[in-house]
Amino acid sequence: MNKKVRKAVFPAAGLGTRFLPATKSIPKEMLALVDKPIIQYGVEEALAAGIEQIIIVTGRGKTAIEDHFDVSFELEANLERRGKKDLLAVARNVSNMVELSYVRQKEARGLGHAVLMARHLVGDEPFAVILPDDVIDAPVPCLKQMMDVFDQMQGSVLATQIVEGPAISAYGVLDGTAVDKNPRLMNVKGMVEKPKPADAPSKSAIIGRYILTPKIFELLEKTPLGAGGELQLTDGIKMLLESEKVYGYTFEGIRHDAGDKLGMLKATVDFALKRDDLGPQFREYLKSLSL
Repeated sequence: MNKKVRKAVFPAAGLGTRFLPATKSIPKEMLALVDKPIIQYGVEEALAAGIEQIIIVTGRGKTAIEDHFDVSFELEANLERRGKKDLLAVARNVSNMVELSYVRQKEARGLGHAVLMARHLVGDEPFAVILPDDVIDAPVPCLKQMMDVFDQMQGSVLATQIVEGPAISAYGVLDGTAVDKNPRLMNVKGMVEKPKPADAPSKSAIIGRYILTPKIFELLEKTPLGAGGELQLTDGIKMLLESEKVYGYTFEGIRHDAGDKLGMLKATVDFALKRDDLGPQFREYLKSLSL
């Protein structure tokens, strides 16, 4: 194949029901983690990894995402008039961050369908998929780690984390064998969706980062609807295994599930504590609590 990964697809058409009532009018991707919407963390990760084009799959009621990454003339003029240079730089940095493309998913029909909607923009080249709910804090961006693996192996790469105990039942779990000389890399033979702990083929759980070859598109087009009557991406990847190599990669870093209320709270604490402007005072506040 010998192609570089240049494009990243962000599925962002979900309803965000776990965060109701907040998500009744606000896209879940726009919920703030400290002072940035969670989707911006994913976009920044993609850019830091060297991605050149970002494609966001949106749905009804998601125009706030487009507005966020667009120029806000009124806001910028107001900040400039008031001499708020620091805030003006923040606003302009977001709008100048990257050129984005948008495609509309008219109805929520699963992750596989959302990825398939981006086919005409991705074209015949490998691409990344980033789920905004998964915010990953890593010195080397998670996606960059995966792109390095793809460059070496020239096969699809699925991000995984090691999950111990009963919690494994909440994930898709990989079945495979370790790749020689790289303990973080697995040669995937199959995958099991939300197994009982005793039936899990490994401790390697799939999380929201993928690098996929373009063959996945033709396979998704003929993949039967799966759980919940939706087109499941994992079903398409299982079909991909029949003709291509797929690898699981246990990334270095900390993954926060910002699509879950408790996960969002934990992420907020962790990210706030790392901030120079917030960390010291916030740490003292936490110490003062009677827990």
